[in-house]
Amino acid sequence: MDSKTQRSGVTREWSVMPSLDVAIPNYNYGHYLEGCVRSILRQKIETLRVLIIDNASTDDSAQIARRLAAADPRVELRLRSQNLGPHASFNEGIDWAQSDYFLILCSDDLLTPHALSNAVGIMEQYSQVNLTYGEAFFLKPEDVDTRVIDLQPATWSVEEGTALIERLCRSGGNPISGPTVVVRTAIQKAVGHYNPSLTHTDDLEMWLRIAARGKVAHTSSHQAIARVHSFNQSSSVKNTHQWNLQFEAAYRSFFRGDGASLHNASDLLRMVKRALSNRSYGSALSSLSRGELGAMELLLHAIRLRPAAAVFPPVRYLAVKMLQDRALKRHAVLSAKGS
Repeated sequence: MDSKTQRSGVTREWSVMPSLDVAIPNYNYGHYLEGCVRSILRQKIETLRVLIIDNASTDDSAQIARRLAAADPRVELRLRSQNLGPHASFNEGIDWAQSDYFLILCSDDLLTPHALSNAVGIMEQYSQVNLTYGEAFFLKPEDVDTRVIDLQPATWSVEEGTALIERLCRSGGNPISGPTVVVRTAIQKAVGHYNPSLTHTDDLEMWLRIAARGKVAHTSSHQAIARVHSFNQSSSVKNTHQWNLQFEAAYRSFFRGDGASLHNASDLLRMVKRALSNRSYGSALSSLSRGELGAMELLLHAIRLRPAAAVFPPVRYLAVKMLQDRALKRHAVLSAKGS
């Protein structure tokens, strides 16, 4: 174990009961809204608010939201008459929040039992932890209500936010699942709003900004259920090149702002560029082998990020990727034989 990482269970003995606000941005997900709200209301948090922000839905979302609010005083509403886009909802949730802790949970997602008490418990135990995250089940809509969730007691790893930032930069991506992220409200307000220019990677930039302010905690326990379907915001970014451009924009935005003060900012940005270049290079070769269009675009992007790639291919990355791909194919074959 890294000497800078601490592992801890959760102790739930609070002298003052902590409070938590969950903002639910919603647009035309009335058929999911009640399940989302119910998954929050059953959490073991004494002082809890559910803040539904409806973005001028054209389905029955407003009617369902009013019924939920009438049935439980913990549910509060802001029903817009005009669609202002998702970022306006995220940022209104931040402005509206007044509790100790804060979570944005999109209306097509669900929390697992005890997710909030798990997160609050570790932040109450470690006052320097500003962000917690865990694992999520990614399921098709029809699987969500039938999946049996095996809940184990949450064990947390606490580390410096800079360690998370470095790990993210080495990946050049965003392995953190948004529905699992609970933050300290005071830090969220200090960091500010989501960046509306980052259509698909605004959450990544936000995690980086919060991580730069203190410690973070991660659990391997499942904290949320995220539905994956064709209407997800992220599903509209379909290819590697577009994703890489989105990731690059998020990291550059961070290092122009909060990340600029990090002592190793230039080294971290270089890690990002290498990771994105390697991924583009590998995807270019894969596209070329399949006769797909776009291989040259990917290759040029790899070289733009790391000019040395024009002469020195990322051999080590390609070798590791090949071994991983073989392992995945072998696993798929064995799974098919066993089913």
